[in-house]
Amino acid sequence: MKLLVAFFFVICSYSLFASSYQYQGIQTFSKDDSFSKNDRVFSSAYDIHDGVALQFDGIGGLSGGGATSRLLVNYAEPYRSQILDYLFRPGFGASLQILKVEIGGDSQSTEGTEHSHMHDEDDEDYTRGYEWWLMKEAKARNPKIKLVALPWGWPGWVGQGNAWPYTNQTLTAMYVTKWIRGAKEHHNLTIDYVGIWNERPYDITYIKVLRRTLDEAGFSDVTIIAADGGYMMISYDILRDAELAKAVGVIGLHYPGTLSGKITQETGKIIWSSEDYSTYNDVIGAGCWARILNQNYVNGNMTATISWNLVASYYDNLPYKRCSLMTANEPWSGHYEVSDPVWVTAHTTQFTSPGWRYLQTSGHLNSGGSYVALTDGGTALTIIIETMSHDQSVCIRPPLPEYEVQEQNATFILGGSFKGKIKSFYMWQTQLGQSSTSDEVFVNKGEVTVDSQGQVTLFLPKDVLVTLTTVPGGLKGKYPKSPPSTSFPLPYKEGFDGSQFGEAFNFADQSGAFENFENKSSDDGHRTTLRQVVTQRPVTWCDDPNLGFTVVGDFTWSHVAVNISAKIEGTLGVFVALRVDKGGCDAREAKGLFFWLLESGVWKLTSDIGREHVIKQCYVDEKCWVSPYHRNGWNNMSLSIGKEQKIFAYLNGVLVYGQTIKGEFELPENGFVAMGTMDFGLAQFDDFSITET
Repeated sequence: MKLLVAFFFVICSYSLFASSYQYQGIQTFSKDDSFSKNDRVFSSAYDIHDGVALQFDGIGGLSGGGATSRLLVNYAEPYRSQILDYLFRPGFGASLQILKVEIGGDSQSTEGTEHSHMHDEDDEDYTRGYEWWLMKEAKARNPKIKLVALPWGWPGWVGQGNAWPYTNQTLTAMYVTKWIRGAKEHHNLTIDYVGIWNERPYDITYIKVLRRTLDEAGFSDVTIIAADGGYMMISYDILRDAELAKAVGVIGLHYPGTLSGKITQETGKIIWSSEDYSTYNDVIGAGCWARILNQNYVNGNMTATISWNLVASYYDNLPYKRCSLMTANEPWSGHYEVSDPVWVTAHTTQFTSPGWRYLQTSGHLNSGGSYVALTDGGTALTIIIETMSHDQSVCIRPPLPEYEVQEQNATFILGGSFKGKIKSFYMWQTQLGQSSTSDEVFVNKGEVTVDSQGQVTLFLPKDVLVTLTTVPGGLKGKYPKSPPSTSFPLPYKEGFDGSQFGEAFNFADQSGAFENFENKSSDDGHRTTLRQVVTQRPVTWCDDPNLGFTVVGDFTWSHVAVNISAKIEGTLGVFVALRVDKGGCDAREAKGLFFWLLESGVWKLTSDIGREHVIKQCYVDEKCWVSPYHRNGWNNMSLSIGKEQKIFAYLNGVLVYGQTIKGEFELPENGFVAMGTMDFGLAQFDDFSITET
């Protein structure tokens, strides 16, 4: 939505050193000459001297919030390593300087659930999940990358019966501290920063307790970020509370619209945009990312920006499709896509390092856009310039007020220690906007000469991103094109024989936690299975359904059959489903065709996960019950929808329902295949298969 509001900082001149020339009208330009001065457009000059301001802390990506990297781990080599190189390898692709991950809490956190290291108070397992692996892969490529951790949800035992993690602050602080210790002791990973509770209320006492707990455990170097959401209240509280101010090292804002606020800046704290972007990774998403990477500092003094999310390794039809730096959600084909935001990131990360400092002369361009200048404290200098127009840089949030950008000439005048020492810059350019092509992204334009007066002049069209740097060696890394995109394969079988990360290939848990399980003394033919292990409702971030379920497959499927063997252990029942139309935080509202088997001896068909719309049900002592039922044992369940919309449900090989669906029970036209439990309780699954009908 466009707001009819003038963007005030475009109208005003923010450079104390700017001098303007008469505007003479815009002419058509040649992109081949886009860095040469154009005498027929508005011109301004900007002084670049060596007076330093705030320290640059880096550009990062977020894996989690949640399960956003779920499918990445399933890629075969060499494709998985190639994807990781595009994200983390210095001087090759995005060259990320920060990796933020979710501390799994067994609950839905946007695209799925991430598993906790402590399902219950007496359980500790630091092999669960893929975030450990991802952090190690990032560190292997860039040992200097900073690691950030943040909880979205919590196992139910942490809340001690309440939907609140601060009931026992010491217990919660110890839970987080154990995760940080597990990272170090089991994976040799040093966590640099930890947050409080993503976009949910913070508790001042808990922050202080967490600080003390970390210190006592030997983690005084772990910096606390607060509060990963809104910033006004935490800023006021820091100004009023000296102990809190000492405990918090970084104020973390989410989607700040490049503004941090006067009160936040008055705290004197480091300010980050600790979650930002969240926009589809097309050319407009790249424009959004280019604009906020500069203007988060120029407008808000934010010295780090972290993208949600790192890589779209989740099914397209889960929420926030491809709101990421790149896309890798087809492990079955090996296909992945390196999107423009990767190369927008490279404009900063390949030519700076955390610890560099912004120069005082960073600011706005007089005809729209912005520039930041950074130095390593010596003669290294990097200037990043963007002229993103409104309509080509709209982020998903917050609303972006209207503003204007014009083609312009910009002269950068080197002063101080830079004058006379810098003779030329290496120049990299990306032309965005709807008419741009991949050939115009992160292009090496060669060297640009600084004249005898220490000046360099550029013609800047709209929607351009330019880096001038003294740092040599930038690279637009490239691997052979990934394999072509293909649909999820059918037929599909899964025996749950284990995986490297304890989760079934291609399944995306939407509530609860499904883990590979080995029945070491089993003699029933089900030695390795998939087990739902959450037995208590977590302290949730979303309004999760009060059960465990996981989805798999192609959302476009309409006419398929699913088969599963299930063993009810400590749950009220199990289900298998077709055409499931929702996941993520809307999972509670999911519709589809659900075939339930209850421990008490009931089967039922419903058109929703909440079991409010019952198509048919049958009790074990009724005439409609025609199949065997193995209480406390394994039962086989099959469900299909034919091309004539006829439903077939089998229990232990016996047809229990075979009718065309009635009009009052409208089903979605298509959706995921799913399975799960009737509540939070133990159940095992095996012999899973999907076929086309």
